[in-house]
Amino acid sequence: MSERLSMIPADEHNEALVANVRPPGWVNPTPRGRYNMVVIGAGSAGLVTAAGAAALGASVALVESHLLGGDCLNYGCVPSKALIHSARQVKIARDAAACGAAGGGAVEVDFGAVMQRMREIRSEISAHDSAKRFRNMGVDVFFGQARFVGPDCVDVAGQELHFARACIATGARPRAPDIDGLAEAGFLTNETVFSLTARPKRLAVLGAGPLGCELAQAMARLGCRVTIIARHDQILPREDAGAAALVAEALAQDGVDIRRQATLRRAAVVDGGRELTFDDETTVEVDEILVAVGRAPVVDGLDLDAADVAHDVHRGVVVDDRLRTTNRRIYAAGDVCLQEKFTHAADAAARIVLANALFFGHRSFRSLTIPHCTYTDPEIASVGLTERAAGQQGIAIRTFTQSLSHVDRAITDGRTDGMVCIHTRRRGDRIVGATIVGDRAGEMISEITLAMRMGAGLKKLAEVIHPYPTISQAIQQAADQYNRERLTPRVRMFFETLLRWRRGR
Repeated sequence: MSERLSMIPADEHNEALVANVRPPGWVNPTPRGRYNMVVIGAGSAGLVTAAGAAALGASVALVESHLLGGDCLNYGCVPSKALIHSARQVKIARDAAACGAAGGGAVEVDFGAVMQRMREIRSEISAHDSAKRFRNMGVDVFFGQARFVGPDCVDVAGQELHFARACIATGARPRAPDIDGLAEAGFLTNETVFSLTARPKRLAVLGAGPLGCELAQAMARLGCRVTIIARHDQILPREDAGAAALVAEALAQDGVDIRRQATLRRAAVVDGGRELTFDDETTVEVDEILVAVGRAPVVDGLDLDAADVAHDVHRGVVVDDRLRTTNRRIYAAGDVCLQEKFTHAADAAARIVLANALFFGHRSFRSLTIPHCTYTDPEIASVGLTERAAGQQGIAIRTFTQSLSHVDRAITDGRTDGMVCIHTRRRGDRIVGATIVGDRAGEMISEITLAMRMGAGLKKLAEVIHPYPTISQAIQQAADQYNRERLTPRVRMFFETLLRWRRGR
């Protein structure tokens, strides 16, 4: 097996992973005539499309050039959350003395054991995405580079797969910045950082988006000296400024040094490490560099022109709101065509493809309400518009904010570093967006997402009974603010008059 198709280190867990998602000795099946659906790419979008189509009775071929499971299983969601969990446990142990437990403070971290646990968990979950499982569903699984040879035909390893419909779900890959000397110095991406077995003493993270912030905090808690190099003054620039500031403060408390509005001029190898030089000629020396500045859609090697599919290296595959490409037989889903590069967005897009491609549906991707979460500690979860985005679109809003410092459960847990922030239209109570910062914010945002999806405003949200004491009561308290605003002096005077009258009867 080539190095690209192996996983480092070659231990029992990675061997079990590869046995599931790229079985050695796998023989591609003989094509079964014309397929109802050919899916190219076996990440989140591709797997959901293939499994859903097969469950509906379609004849399905699934093509993967690398590993089944895509980024989410192999290089993204699964390994990163396993690493983040270990780092959180280290933090809890260090802070245990504040809760009355003896032995808090200094905690020895076995970095090799942390990474081994990650590989074990990834291997276990890989069974869900295994080639054998999809074959048992009735899906023909092909390994190799897919290449269009016509508007309704794909070549894979010398075999032609004809289709009535196809879905391009090849995902995206890490994008590297154009910095003098960076390639020569060497760097990590999300595709290689989880292969580490020894902890780097000093780590530079290029980029202050979700991936950069998550891994920076986790690695700092595991004992690395971490420097984030951010192009902007605000980390997590897509988020509300106040929410991002809370996360930045938490990163600083964990020892992460954030270089804001920083521009790297060059990188070089020095004394076995790397030296990064900024525009102002200041430098920082590190042992490893993690590049987390964005992702580029994977469109090369597909020969999309042969299928009349419009695309470019920046936007990826061009789709309409129904996720159709410029070839009406071919659809696309996931990171290869969406701005929303999240696993759950890819899943939702795949379901739209199934409805529209196989059953003449008219489902719209734009109609979806898609939340997202950054899994720092505290987490930051958002849905809909931020205050800045509303202003850019000329939408007048009101904002209702509830600090966790006034939420009883947050106080008892010692986790008051957060807030719930809900934006509504200026007139009425219709919710247009929300941001939650706090422990398990990603679990809480779904309540607001559901309210937005169902058209329930703050008045209805205030009527939801939340168990006491829970962090989610902050949502109810933010909604209560709306009801208090409705109690204008004139309305209050009316109620006082009515109550005086009732006392007199």
